[in-house]
This record gives sequence, C-alpha cells and structure tokens, in this order.
Amino acid sequence: MTMQKKKIVVNTVVIAAVVLLVAWLSFGLRGKGSGGQNAGWDRIQKDKQITIGLDDTFVPMGFRDDSGKIVGFDVDLANAVFKNLGIKVKWQPIDWSMKENELNTGNIDAIWNGYTATPDRAKKVAFSNPYHKATQVVVSLKKNNINSFADMSGKILGDQTGSSGDDALNQNPDILKKYIQDNKAVGYDTYDKAFNDLSAGRIQGLLVDEDYARYYISHQDNPDDYQITTGSFPAQQDVVGFRKTDSGLRKAVNDQLAKLRKDGTTKQLETKWFGS
Repeated sequence: MTMQKKKIVVNTVVIAAVVLLVAWLSFGLRGKGSGGQNAGWDRIQKDKQITIGLDDTFVPMGFRDDSGKIVGFDVDLANAVFKNLGIKVKWQPIDWSMKENELNTGNIDAIWNGYTATPDRAKKVAFSNPYHKATQVVVSLKKNNINSFADMSGKILGDQTGSSGDDALNQNPDILKKYIQDNKAVGYDTYDKAFNDLSAGRIQGLLVDEDYARYYISHQDNPDDYQITTGSFPAQQDVVGFRKTDSGLRKAVNDQLAKLRKDGTTKQLETKWFGS
C-alpha cells in the first residue's frame, strides 16, 4: 500500500470515529448514555415537555375518539401527573411490538398505555410503581359457546403481538395455549383488527385485557352478541416504563401517582373509564 493510500485509510477511520462520537454524544443528551441518572428528567424539566409512546387503538387506556383526539384512562392520568409537574405531554403513537426499542433509542421518554410489568420487560426498562391491575380474558361471540378456556379446544385464538396477553399465553401454556389450534395465537398489530376478524368469524376467540374487552363490547351496536370468559390467568399490574438511566423521572412520576391515588383523582378516573 502506498503512503497516499495509507493516509486515505487513516483519514477515513478518523472521520468515521468522529461521526460515531458525535452521534453518541447527541444520543446522550437525549437522556440515555451520558449525563447521569437525572439527564432525561433534567432535559424534560428544561423543555417543559415529555414524549410518551402509546398504541393509539388501545381502548380505554389510550386511543383516538371520533374527532381523532387521543383520550383514555392512561392519557387522563398521565396528563394529571405532568400538569402537577408543569410539564406538557406529547403523545406519540408507536408500533407496540417495538415499544422498548422506541424508549431505549430515545424516540420517546416513557411507555404509558396499559403497560404490564413482566420479568422479560424488566430486563429492558425500569418500572414505575403499579397504579392499576387487570387480568386477561377471552372475548368471543356467544354463538361460539366459549364458556371456559377448554371450549377453545381446536379453535383459533387471536391476540396482539408483543402484548402482555401474548406473554401470559406463552408463559402459562397449561391455562389456554394447550387448547387452541396449533398451540399458538394469531398475532395482530392492533386490537381493532383482531375484533374485526372475530366478528367476521376468522378467529373464534380473542385474548385481551379485561378493561379493554368490557369497554369495547359496551360501545358496540350489538353488545349482547359478545361473551367474556375468565380463566386462571393471574392479575397483571400496569406500570409506566422508563429507561433504566431515568431514575429522576421515575421518582417524580411515582410521587405524583401516590398523590393522585391519595386525593381520589385516580379513583375518579377509574370510575369514568371502567365503570363503578
């Protein structure tokens, strides 16, 4: 290799290293990497805005109403938390199956949308204290006569890819998975698509959070056509997901969640969205 070619190679390597360093530093300023445990919270307080990721079809936790506005239990609760902190919430719809990647690459600052605490998720993110609990149920059409999980024997089950229901199904195979066709669920990116297939008879059951199931059915033109079947899945705790480096943000949210529970705000929102 000539001296000139060696210089070109060296210069190329140096330039590449500088580009990577700048990218890393920029990412660190976003709240992950450099800056310590409070970097993300410091930036949010300075900007007076936080970006929260959600699946905007997940009723009644976070979804779009008829006007296109994002509403729901988690939306109201998060807005109340950050209003007390003087922070504006920017709601960012995301691919739910990529939620932890969206968080850890800095595209969002938190996951708040019926996000259930699981051991697998705990490896990737930090959790707030639990603020709500629910269980997984199977929704079906009454004409399919699904009165127990065993009645799903040989039938097609749907669920949302990357959801806590999908995790519960696979982690507890003796509860429901052993009965269903091919011992696996048909995965959907959103629940509204799954409900369409359920109504059309392409699947016979849909595994979903109980709050979602009851809200969805109550808002249909034919609610009496649906049935909810409860099995033995354990109750799941809803939490907020943060980057593991964002302990300052996590503490601020935990403090506010405790205050809103104590002053009755959380109970009022639960009654508003889930019924008495």
